Order: sequence, then structure tokens, then C-alpha cells
Amino acid sequence: MELSMSNRVKMHSLLSVVSSKPIEPGKGFKFSSLDQAMGLHTVHVVYYYQSNPFHEGPHSLDMDNLRAALSDLLNEYPKATGRLTRGVDGNWEVKCNDAGVRMVRADVSTTIDEWLRSADASEEQDLTLWEDMPADPSVWSPFRIQINNFQCGGLAIGLSCTHMHADLTSATLLFKSWTEFHRGLPLTHHPIFNFSATNGRSSRNDKAKSTELYAAKSAVETNPVKMGTATLRFSDSAIKKCLSQVHSEYTNVTPFDLLVALFWSRIARLKKPTDGDKHSLSFCVDLRKHTNKLVPFGYFGNALSFSSLSLDAKELLESDGVGNVSEHVHRHMASLENEFWSALDWFDTRKEEGAKLAPPFRMYGPELTCINMEHMIDLEGRSLMFDAMFKKGGKPVHVSYHLGNVEGEGLILVMPSPEEGFGRIVRVMLPEEQIGKLLEDEVILDLEPTVLLKGS
Repeated sequence: MELSMSNRVKMHSLLSVVSSKPIEPGKGFKFSSLDQAMGLHTVHVVYYYQSNPFHEGPHSLDMDNLRAALSDLLNEYPKATGRLTRGVDGNWEVKCNDAGVRMVRADVSTTIDEWLRSADASEEQDLTLWEDMPADPSVWSPFRIQINNFQCGGLAIGLSCTHMHADLTSATLLFKSWTEFHRGLPLTHHPIFNFSATNGRSSRNDKAKSTELYAAKSAVETNPVKMGTATLRFSDSAIKKCLSQVHSEYTNVTPFDLLVALFWSRIARLKKPTDGDKHSLSFCVDLRKHTNKLVPFGYFGNALSFSSLSLDAKELLESDGVGNVSEHVHRHMASLENEFWSALDWFDTRKEEGAKLAPPFRMYGPELTCINMEHMIDLEGRSLMFDAMFKKGGKPVHVSYHLGNVEGEGLILVMPSPEEGFGRIVRVMLPEEQIGKLLEDEVILDLEPTVLLKGS
């Protein structure tokens, strides 16, 4: 039976994919305190391919090989195939039981190029099968995959999961590993489910600013506001030109620093003067690094650090260009190394009677939050998400990230683009009345971005 999800996306089959080897009896995984703190949010990733790598012929889809590769991959990811249950301490954990992941197939009645030009964020969510966790999650799959066939022969694959299980990096590496298994290649990043929390750890800092930020987040209740979203792709040449102007005075500024400063300062101009003399931006940074072992790059879970930077309205709004703000962002990013451990300590102390952790709260909000994905560029300068190829040379033409249950002032997500070098993609989520004005901002338009997937 065909289920209509929107006018252009129609789901027509649902199945489960299990690991090719049985899970050992009694196996399970506990979540870290940070994992459980992310429990209100979900993670959604969509990979767009111009040509379908699974076509056997003009009208058929090679699902057998696709499912076989996923089944083999799931042997490496037992945490993704299990089901959620409450442990003896009352906290969530994974019971491994070979239940598998849900997979759905859908048809999209347009081409990929037309979709990227015309679809809005709400319609894009139709490419990622999801249903919220029920009261009894014993038969509920926390990982879901949707295979979307476009009229042009293109393909989009949506992956969704709970943020408690995985952050954006973990979801991306799981997907990339699937493509490696499909091509018969060894895994570049084997999943690691536990790592020593004392590895590379400095002394505890009870006065870390991040703990103050988490305490403030946990105490705030936000009112849901209808949000709008837009994705802007900036070319390597445009970012280089802008950086050359900034580097005359601020030599250390990076493409990330520049784009954060640009969007933060332009968004600040959209707010009412009564918002106060201070403007704050929360930063979400991944602790995985290619160059050290503070957190292993293959760690599967949440390895995020949140921090906050505040600037006077005059400095943010009236500075000469974005150079000064970029420098503030750069210095802030360089100061974050030890904040992660203090945050883990803080989450661990929020326990109720019987060692049960306190309820989760919104980590993305209430203040404007910026997510840094620069770590997804490897030491050779390649963007890991655009290295996810089911066939040689078949790189995705676009990768889209979405985080569920975001409230407050919005999100700025800065990630690599398929163009190597300084090209970047910025996905912005703002209150609906602000997003349209931002897309008309002359300073941003001066960089000649390509605008994709804009709307509610």
C-alpha cells in the first residue's frame, strides 16, 4: 500500500535489516551522561547522489547488494541494531537483540536538481523516515534509513537516529562505513563504543565556563517558534577573496571564523533593539581530532563541547567589517580544549536518588547556536562526508544535516562543501520572520552563495 508523505514523496515499502551475524546473548551498552543529556534531540542526514549507484537496469534497483553490505556493517555497530531499555539505575541503555534497523523505500516525483532548488526544510524531512520514541520502545527502531528514488535516476538516502545514540559525526561515519563495505573496502574508521575518560585529561576545572552554560540551559524553558531554514553554498574563490581582505589585519582567521562572524553579525541586525546590549553565541564543537587522541575519531556516541561567547552590541554591529568579530571567534575556539572534561563531571553530578541522571534539556538553544564541522576535513584536505561513495567516482552532490527539536534563537551550521579548498556550506535555522530577511542581506549576497532548500 502506498503511503503519501507529501505531494512529491511517496513511501511504498518498509522492511528491517539485521546484522548478518547473531549478537552474543546478554550484550548491551550504557550511554554516557552527555549522551543522555542529548535525549530531546534527533539527528537526520540526507545524502544526495546525481546518479543511482544501485541500478541494475533502467527501472530496477539492486537492493540485495545494498542490504547485504548494510547487514555486514551492522556486525560492527551492534549499538545501532538493539533496542532501548531502562537499566537498574533508571537510565537508558541499549539491549542488543538482533532487532535491526528500519529501512523504507520511496519515490520522489521530481529531479534532484529541481528538488534542491524548490524543496523547503519541512519537505526535505520527508526524505528521512522518523517517528518519535513511544512510551514502550522495546520494538521501536532508534535507527532508520530511507532510500529515495528521483525521476532523473538520482538517489537520496536519509539516515535518522536519536541524538542519544550518535552525534552528527557518528552518523556520518556510520554512513561512510556503509559505502566502504559496499565497495569491498576496509573501514577507514572502526567504531569505538568506549574510551577512557581520563585519556589526555587535565585537572578538573570546577569554574569552567561551559558548566555555567549547561546550568543556564537546563533552567530555561523556551516557547516553540515556527522556524525557517536555508542552505547557502559558498565557493572557494569567494571565501578566499573575503579572507584576503581580513588577513591584512587578522592573520589567523579561518573560513569557519569568517562565516560565523558574518552570519552572527548579520543575524544580530535582525533583532529588536530591546534585546539588550549583549549578544551571545553558543558554540558546539566536536572533540574528535585527526592529530591527537583526546577522543578517538571513530568514537560512536556524543563527543561534543558547548561554550558561549558574548560581545557588546556596538562591537558586533558597528565593527569595521567582520574582521574584528572573526578574531574574537578565533580566540574563543582556541580556548576550548579543557572544557569537555568539566562538562562530563557536571553531567555526572546531576543524579537523582539511585544514580538516575536528571532529565535531558535542550542543548541547541535557547541562544543562537553555531555548530562547527571543520573536523570533518581530513589531513589531506578531503571532506569525509563527500567521500561517501557507493561506487568509485560517485560522490554525493550534496549532504544535508538536520537536528530535531531545536527551539530558541536558531542554529548556524558550518560544514565543508564538495568543492575542496575553502568552499563551505552554511545551513541556517532561524525564526521564520528572520530567515527571509537574512536571504536578502546585501553583505551575504556579495559573496554570491548558491541558495538551496530554503523555507519553513
